[in-house]
Amino acid sequence: MSDTRFDTLPQWLEWIESNHPVDQIELGLDRLRKVYQRMGLDLSASRKVIVGGTNGKGSTIAMLDQTLRDQGKTVGCFTSPHFLRYNERIKLAGVPVNDDLIMRAFAAIERAREDVSLTYFEYNTLAALHLFAIEKPDVMLLEVGLGGRLDAINIVDADISVVTTVSVDHVDWLGDDREQIGYEKAGIYRAGCPAVCGDPNPPQKLLSYADQIGARLFCRGRDFSWSQTGQKGWQWQGGQADGNSVLISGLPEISLPKSNAATVIQVLSLLGMMPESQQLRESLAKASLTGRMQQLTVDGVDYTLDVAHNPEAAEYLSGRLRDQPVEGRTLMVLGMLADKDIDQVLAELKSVVDQWYLVSLKGARGQSAQVLSEKLTALGVAVTRQAAYDTVAAALHGVASDAAPGDRVIVAGSFLTVSDALIALNMDGKLQ
Repeated sequence: MSDTRFDTLPQWLEWIESNHPVDQIELGLDRLRKVYQRMGLDLSASRKVIVGGTNGKGSTIAMLDQTLRDQGKTVGCFTSPHFLRYNERIKLAGVPVNDDLIMRAFAAIERAREDVSLTYFEYNTLAALHLFAIEKPDVMLLEVGLGGRLDAINIVDADISVVTTVSVDHVDWLGDDREQIGYEKAGIYRAGCPAVCGDPNPPQKLLSYADQIGARLFCRGRDFSWSQTGQKGWQWQGGQADGNSVLISGLPEISLPKSNAATVIQVLSLLGMMPESQQLRESLAKASLTGRMQQLTVDGVDYTLDVAHNPEAAEYLSGRLRDQPVEGRTLMVLGMLADKDIDQVLAELKSVVDQWYLVSLKGARGQSAQVLSEKLTALGVAVTRQAAYDTVAAALHGVASDAAPGDRVIVAGSFLTVSDALIALNMDGKLQ
């Protein structure tokens, strides 16, 4: 039993990070399971939904959270990473939990851990589950950190498991083809339980795994779908747990992806927690998420913050920008990690960006603005349309001085880029 104690949350986090670096990845459940079992956490009072996938996890959880809370359900959310405060990772009733609750959870983990080494993300996971075991929300929404089969959150047996999309990312850990990645992500599915796949072209290994274990799989395009019904309206069609089909029309324009909203509606149907149609429309329209098509206006300049850090996310962002033209120019602040598919991300975005403000991200994984510039130039983007900066804050000052009425600024490429932008923009209308 450890007697580790600290007086503040920053002290706890500094200690955890010093022993178990934030970027340390050690997939596997054996070590975690030992501590989890010692803690004796009882999660039986809550319905549990695990959400994995390459893109769309955060927006799927945000929309589920909003629609469930609007029905009066108590909801606990575990997501990652955070942007400004660690507390963002664990929410109850839509609000980040306070420092004291997290510190109590860390202390409980230390009492049970003994000589077992845990990664930073495993501490996060156990802290969230400890809090939810105490608070007993009606529904727990749990986001997979990496992959699925060997991810820490898979220690939980979900009532419904969701894979949003399957694309090639994190190749060092998950493999370099969709089939292997699909298999890893399908590891969150459970025998006899509903499983949802929001990818319209699911890998065969995902389908085979679900069939092999006897999960009741609902696939987008086969069992549920969405379609545009006018310039701004759309409709959803899908199935209930009893096999009956449902059609919901007159759905509104929303800030988050409709493809993920379609997955959300299917999950609500399978949970037996589908709201009335009008309530569903209002909840989906109200749902938002930090760093995903997030709109800010600072000193008269319009900013859109979107983490878009891989080709699929970049394709979605470029599509949204084409669908929402502006009178002026599109100015992009972009900072990326070196282990991402930078070439393909730039290729997806180059046709919708008029001027680039490239940023060097710090840390071992950060890519330099110089390399980003070289890659853009290789794609045919003139150097006169590029500028390089050492920090996101410096890039934002540069773009703010260049922006004219009618222009828009996009900040993208990484959670780190958006986090730094939120700090620089300060969320209070003044660029710091």
